[in-house]
Amino acid sequence: MNNGSCFSPVEILLVEDNPADVRLMVETLKEEKICNNLNVVVDGEEALMYLRKQGKFSKVKRPDLILLDLNLPKVDGREVLKEIKTDEKLKTIPVVILTVSKAEEDILKTYKLHANCYITKPVDLAQFSKVARAVNDFWLTIVKLPPNNI
Repeated sequence: MNNGSCFSPVEILLVEDNPADVRLMVETLKEEKICNNLNVVVDGEEALMYLRKQGKFSKVKRPDLILLDLNLPKVDGREVLKEIKTDEKLKTIPVVILTVSKAEEDILKTYKLHANCYITKPVDLAQFSKVARAVNDFWLTIVKLPPNNI
């Protein structure tokens, strides 16, 4: 998704298997005026292939930001995070954990794996939209992201 004309859109990779959550994130980012390209993969295996530019993802751009669910099919989000943060080429990409888990064990483990932040997804639609807007406002407006050409 590219919002309006812009010089260099922010590349976002959303790793999410719930179609309703994907739709909400797409709609929320569309409402905002921040220029972005949102790419979606539905499991951890696809996320790693995307990030490594393998197979059908050979021509994709490196994401500036990753929004990562933890409970994913094929390869768990925790394992995806570990792979990202131990890979010299990927570890500078900020990873926002966006999950339903409120477990202290998950929070602690993901921060130990160097997640940049941990957000528990609300089940209420209005609250989810509010969280998505907050992610957008902070990560795409306030934060200076690392260069994408590493």
